[in-house]
Amino acid sequence: MIRPARPLIAIPARYSATASALRHAAEVNARALVEAVWRAGGEPVTIHPYAPAGHGDPAGTAARLARFDGILLPGGGDLAPHRYGAGRTHEAVYDVDDEQDAFDLEAARQAPVLGLPLLAICRGLQVVNTALGGTLHQDMGGPGRDHRHVRHPVRLTPGSTVAAVTGTDKIEASCYHHQHVDRLGEGLAVTARAADGTVEAVEAPAAGGWFLAVQWHPEDTAAHDTAQQGLFDALVRAAREPHRARGRCSPP
Repeated sequence: MIRPARPLIAIPARYSATASALRHAAEVNARALVEAVWRAGGEPVTIHPYAPAGHGDPAGTAARLARFDGILLPGGGDLAPHRYGAGRTHEAVYDVDDEQDAFDLEAARQAPVLGLPLLAICRGLQVVNTALGGTLHQDMGGPGRDHRHVRHPVRLTPGSTVAAVTGTDKIEASCYHHQHVDRLGEGLAVTARAADGTVEAVEAPAAGGWFLAVQWHPEDTAAHDTAQQGLFDALVRAAREPHRARGRCSPP
């Protein structure tokens, strides 16, 4: 019996100064993230986040992404504040990479054009919000006020995609972020919040394809939490749909 091919899920790599057993700087993705996609039945593919001279490359990025069946925008360092029109950079901003920003932002813009299902995680949510004209709070206020190395309850909007795929209206979220949504991007709707009001999930109700962005890290606990694994399962299910049904078009 021939098993159906796993849908290809593109995951932009994150730059790393070091990696175990390698003699050079590396391009990496978290193993927990990759394994969550694999458990869901997808084929996780780490892709080089190349954008010439730190600028977007719409045609090139679209052509590269068109061969895949879905996109996962993972967590990582902060977006450069100038990307969302901030006048100055807060001292807490870290690990900014212009090339990474340019590629991720273009991937977020091209996903709906290509009809590709998109799951965005932590930085990924901030990327999507920025790509759609939204802004970010650069820092939540420092130790004790940010959401780094914490797990906390998140309320999900009944009837939302995130509630449907997790099968609940309240979830325990594993978080690592000190930035969050300020002004919401065009076409986005908030579908989850933390007790302190922090935006924890956004969706695009009018979009034609499958899309979900969460501020927490579901991969942290997905191996033993079916609600968190449900996010990756839903991405892969959407990626299995025939390209025609997803509305995929030729890259511009």
